[in-house]
Amino acid sequence: MPEVDAVLILGGCGFIGRNLVTLLVEKGLCGHIRVVDKVMPVMAFMAPVHKAAFDSDLVEFKQGDLSRQQAVDKAFEGRAFDLVFNLTYDGIPYGQADEVYEQRIVAVSTKLGEAAVKAGVRRFIELSTAQVYEPSDKPSTEASKLKPWTKQAIFKLKAEETLVGLSRRNPGFSVVVLRTACVYGPGDMQGLSPRIICAAAYKHLNEKMRFLWDAGLRLHTVHVSDVCGAMWHVAVISKPAATYNLADCSASTQGTINTALEGIFRIQTGFAGSIASNGIKLAGLKSFSEHANEKHMVPWGEMCKAAGILNTPLTAHIDAELLAHNHLALDGTAITKTGFQYAVPHLSSETLRHQVELFIQQKLFPPIL
Repeated sequence: MPEVDAVLILGGCGFIGRNLVTLLVEKGLCGHIRVVDKVMPVMAFMAPVHKAAFDSDLVEFKQGDLSRQQAVDKAFEGRAFDLVFNLTYDGIPYGQADEVYEQRIVAVSTKLGEAAVKAGVRRFIELSTAQVYEPSDKPSTEASKLKPWTKQAIFKLKAEETLVGLSRRNPGFSVVVLRTACVYGPGDMQGLSPRIICAAAYKHLNEKMRFLWDAGLRLHTVHVSDVCGAMWHVAVISKPAATYNLADCSASTQGTINTALEGIFRIQTGFAGSIASNGIKLAGLKSFSEHANEKHMVPWGEMCKAAGILNTPLTAHIDAELLAHNHLALDGTAITKTGFQYAVPHLSSETLRHQVELFIQQKLFPPIL
């Protein structure tokens, strides 16, 4: 029998959650997996490998909106859980009102943390973001200055602080926060997929793809398989730290990511440069993003229609918050000192191509490779 009897995965039908469930099922790491999400698996656009995992006898699914206390209570009822993974942050869109983030991030994490303490859970894994650090071209460590640069990150940091406070007041309750770089891989919707779709759109338009700023803007990455592996690793080691960063060895930039996209779609790419980009910023990034997103969505819609794709969750939309000149540079080596190893240490055309090929197999992406 596995050493871990039962785990609870909250927000488990999301991008990272479905990959975590698949990891636990395929490796037989625990005896029972309860998944709670407001979206049912059949409606979550899952790939066959993820569907198979959710069909396992190890997996129990409960539908529930975890912003409601009643759903939180039901998530924990009926059995004891050794570990809880809070992935409810994954998939929340950018550009929402403060009240939305307060309810869906801070309030949800608070309710779930309090319920976990009451249920006697020994370890609680909280998914967070590296956007909580002050932007710098020097990779942030776990001790770097905190200065969130997106609305999501502002409220995510508040949620982290609430959970850490719970842990301090309850010595038997251990909280581990994982701050990720840009996560990509099978099922990704908001990480690198919008850039991938932009590249496909420019292939369709037969135009050169240009992004703001320059090739040196840092956009560090981490594959979803390593996020899931790290979550399990910190859940079962004896004395984890309170916080770990997750980033691969690629030291990715806009330039290296564009090079990977060039290799997949056979397009030309470039950048607007600092002078033009600063002018756009002064004029307003929101209006620029609206115009750019509209330009990308038209060819994307045409491509999907031509391929007979009537319903896809994939979009080329990139929120204005992500267009500012903010480096996402992260040092993800601290966790390796605990024995964790990154299985996908480098971003490449091949790793991105696999993500696209899986979407094509699901008929969510036009077969243009």
